[in-house]
Amino acid sequence: MSNSDRIQQQLPYVLRETHFDFLGDRYEGKVRDSYRGRKCRYLVTSDRLSCFDRVVAYVPFKGQVLTELAVHWFRQTDHIVRNHLIESPDPNVMAVRDCTMLPVEVVVRAYLTGSAWRDYDAGKPISGVVLPEGLTKHGKLPEVIVTPSTKAATGSHDMPISESEIVGQNLVAKNIWEEARAKALALFDYGQKRAAERGLILVDTKYEFGMHEGGLILADEIHTLDSSRYWVNESYHERVRRGQEPIMLDKEPTRQWLLDQGYQGDGPIPHFSDEHLALISEHYIQAFEWITGEKFVPFEGDPLPRIAGNLREFEEAFGA
Repeated sequence: MSNSDRIQQQLPYVLRETHFDFLGDRYEGKVRDSYRGRKCRYLVTSDRLSCFDRVVAYVPFKGQVLTELAVHWFRQTDHIVRNHLIESPDPNVMAVRDCTMLPVEVVVRAYLTGSAWRDYDAGKPISGVVLPEGLTKHGKLPEVIVTPSTKAATGSHDMPISESEIVGQNLVAKNIWEEARAKALALFDYGQKRAAERGLILVDTKYEFGMHEGGLILADEIHTLDSSRYWVNESYHERVRRGQEPIMLDKEPTRQWLLDQGYQGDGPIPHFSDEHLALISEHYIQAFEWITGEKFVPFEGDPLPRIAGNLREFEEAFGA
């Protein structure tokens, strides 16, 4: 059976939300549901598709793709900074160390695109960073920049914030912020090099850090299709020279489709047809395989009983 057929058959079984009462209270994020186990926290990645800080659709296998991609990168980068991953007991689940999250996201950019381009084109600084005149859309920045944002509640919008405001408002202690900034740049440099080996450009990304046992720890996700932009390197220069969009492996095409419908995060959400959702799913799967070099093996059918069983088994063994 082809991936396309599997995706179509999975549409009735998209993972919209979870309610694993045996784990206690659930915290629902934009994409992940979080549960506190006896000795760790469980992050269950749903098939929710979030754009402009709103859940806009449900995409088959998206949660599995994001989880397996995050696990791939967490395991590759633990020599740079300690991360929260303990184990992945299910294709949609990460068992992680519970930590106190920093209240800001560390966004790292190497190219002028997305919201950064829109702000620049409007003459605005980007999280306090003033860029030189004459830069072009999708162009490479003179140097990699850090453009932090606040962490908004589900349904609200993340807001840009400058590094000086983060420290000045005592959101993060100066030494902790400097360490998080340095680790983010090191992670991004590593990700760029690994992406280049796969014929890709890691354009920008966001990192979230927390504190665990007195030290900084990387949390949430890393270099996934929801937190990062990837472009195809081979065609990048020619397409940009012609005024075309780069070939993108992330969710930017969906953001652009929503913008074309006049949607920017407020008002009614445009309708996604089943065919459109299947195309997005195929896009995520193909991107996973390109980034990792690994074959994606989808777990079909209703994911809830499988996830519940795997969580119970892991909790009994690890939480004992």
